[in-house]
Amino acid sequence: MKNVNNLLDFVKELSFVRVGGSAEEKKAAELVLREIRLAGENAGRKDIRGEVMPFKIPDAKVKKCSVKALGRELACAPFLRSGNIDRECRLVYLDEASEIDFSNVGDLSDAAVLLNELMDEAVYKRLIEHHAAAFFVLKGKYYFTAEEASLYPKELREHFARNGVIPGFYITAADAAALIQEEVKSVHLTLEQENTEAESQNVLAVIEGTDLKEESIVLTAHYDSVPLGTGSWDNATGTTALLAIFRHFAANPPRRTLRFIWCGSEELGLLGSKAYVRQNQNLLEDIKFCFNFDMCGTALGANDIFITGEKELETFIDQYCKMAGYSAKFRAGVHSSDSAPFCDHNIPALGLSRGTSTAEIHTIHDLIPTLSEKAIRKNVDFAVRIIGDIANAAVLPVKKGMSEERRKNLDKYFHREA
Repeated sequence: MKNVNNLLDFVKELSFVRVGGSAEEKKAAELVLREIRLAGENAGRKDIRGEVMPFKIPDAKVKKCSVKALGRELACAPFLRSGNIDRECRLVYLDEASEIDFSNVGDLSDAAVLLNELMDEAVYKRLIEHHAAAFFVLKGKYYFTAEEASLYPKELREHFARNGVIPGFYITAADAAALIQEEVKSVHLTLEQENTEAESQNVLAVIEGTDLKEESIVLTAHYDSVPLGTGSWDNATGTTALLAIFRHFAANPPRRTLRFIWCGSEELGLLGSKAYVRQNQNLLEDIKFCFNFDMCGTALGANDIFITGEKELETFIDQYCKMAGYSAKFRAGVHSSDSAPFCDHNIPALGLSRGTSTAEIHTIHDLIPTLSEKAIRKNVDFAVRIIGDIANAAVLPVKKGMSEERRKNLDKYFHREA
């Protein structure tokens, strides 16, 4: 990096909107490639170089998107690839959208359903079963402006769309409350969009091991962002941390091979890490461990370690942190980040992060002032230590595999429930 003593310099340079598949995401990839090249040059390693792994992602071109009610046009954002609509619909609000809430609504083919959130596929299936014409999802607090509510387009995820396609919109909580309080009976909805594809890319670099090179460890961090804020915490910090780790091991290669992946389009559904796993099936048997870096370096807060693997991995990291004097909250389960596709192939993973209640991601408030050079440096120093110890171990401290509970978690996370 330009100034290796100040990691936040690169965080600041990367702090711009860089949505998966966009020209800005490609610009960010080029910045990462530049730093990989500089790290190789500084280490005197002509054999180390970065490369781009392109992959296609689903996209949509939105021509019209509007919600008209209350005598005005409401602030809104579309669900991409959710179809088209241009009609008046009666408005229905179903509280939690539970099975009970839906029990007496009958046919909804002339109705737009207002939802508090859409996280559960069962809710979406109920919309399909009742032939809903459209749906809304509210965002933010009742006192948020449209800007503060951070409305932005999101793709209708595949596990919803496989049940059928319903035009969807985001609106602010303030407007949603007004619709219900004023007992609005109908809304006029317009959504015109065309399904397209875009190209995203992963940035890859490999540091070959010295004598146990057949075994490898994969290290991941996503460098894309959502369309709001500057994505400084999520995840310019993880991108930068991984570059600092790469710089260290370029000069100090370990016994095992390290495979670095700066993932594109994570915010669109882990698309970069999924593409890597899909395109590199031949490498998966030899990948023994995964480290993921998603959100580091907040001035206030606490360190987090996400643990996905067998029970012995939880024991190992607990004991390791005690020996290293590293304070962290342990979160056993599936980390909703780029380690998950590797875990799905029985590769144990640790997600090294730092969380805080004083900042927000996926909003206009994901900005530089929440971050600390000292905190991100501490995250990096611990990561270098534990990665080095595992990559240089005579025998790996944990074996590949997932506990039965974690396997169930993964099936649920990837929407494979029976």
